[in-house]
Amino acid sequence: MLSAVHFAILGLAALSLCLGGWAVLRDIPLNWRLAAPAPVDQDAPPAFETVLDYIAASGQAHSPAVILHDSGVRIAWFEGSEEARADVDIFAVDVTPGGVSAPARLVTRGGLGKVFTPRQAVITLGNTVQNEAAPDALYATVVSIGGWAMASIADVRMGATGAAQAQKLNLSPLLNRSFLVKSPMLAYADRSYALPAYFEMGQTYGALIRLDDGGRVRDMRRMPGRLKAIQPMIVPLDTQRAVAFLRNFQIGSQRLLVSRTEDGGQTWDEVRETDVPNLSAPAAALALGKGRILMAVNDDANDGGILRLTLSEDEGHSWRPLRTLEDAGGAARYPMMRALPDGQIVLAYSHGSKGGIRAHRFTANWALTQ
Repeated sequence: MLSAVHFAILGLAALSLCLGGWAVLRDIPLNWRLAAPAPVDQDAPPAFETVLDYIAASGQAHSPAVILHDSGVRIAWFEGSEEARADVDIFAVDVTPGGVSAPARLVTRGGLGKVFTPRQAVITLGNTVQNEAAPDALYATVVSIGGWAMASIADVRMGATGAAQAQKLNLSPLLNRSFLVKSPMLAYADRSYALPAYFEMGQTYGALIRLDDGGRVRDMRRMPGRLKAIQPMIVPLDTQRAVAFLRNFQIGSQRLLVSRTEDGGQTWDEVRETDVPNLSAPAAALALGKGRILMAVNDDANDGGILRLTLSEDEGHSWRPLRTLEDAGGAARYPMMRALPDGQIVLAYSHGSKGGIRAHRFTANWALTQ
């Protein structure tokens, strides 16, 4: 004879099945149609301006993000004695028509740890990008134990004085660690977004993470292959096709990597090498329209200090150099490039072997005119 305990267990199991079935029935399938990339103004007169040339007083300043907001542009980066150390915070400046603000802490380790749900310590911070699906929000690479291979991605909502709330993206049942961010989000036609990310432990890979309006992970698609691909920079070509440029994390690598999708990111072809020389460094890229892609890339396989603007006119299959931005020694790496609503472009990167952050604002016409 069944006891009351048995009946309770059976009842809970039935309730769980009913709730699971209800969730499946009410779940709305994802729309995999990409937002058509807006063409960048290529007719505005040539113009170029260095808007930020920052040198850290000590230690390192690295991996800038370009964050768009109503009053201008925010450049954010992580800074401390050395990357992955316990004194690293996120710093930022605001670039507005009135000038550039003084560098200030935007997110601190202690402040972020206090607003995490559930609570957790944050021992260091890393690459950060704008969460374009929510106002005043970021996706930050956070470490609570170990180094980058034990990092997680945090959905951080900002308040007036810093981080107001935060929670990890649920990406893996295995401790939910070793995922990081680097590149801007990808927009879909239904006004949802996806986040380019990468897994860094063991067999590395790039990934595309689909999110709902509340920041919940709906789906994740890998960029497959045997190469050690990380830090995907995804450029939409039309509503179905996109190309991802990836860094080769293999020691001694000398080529930039690529993967492509023809179904809105549902499937990606095997990651392979391009013809672009690259000394294991990420690239930043931007669709200009009509198959043209502007890329900021370390395109020398032997010198990480050379950073160039290059152009493809055939959707990323071949490239030609446009302008050399850095060639005077000292690594210039981790570029981030965004198009502004007024048609200009902002490019930021770390320079001086991670000693500072440099940012330029220019028109596409300046980049294309040699």
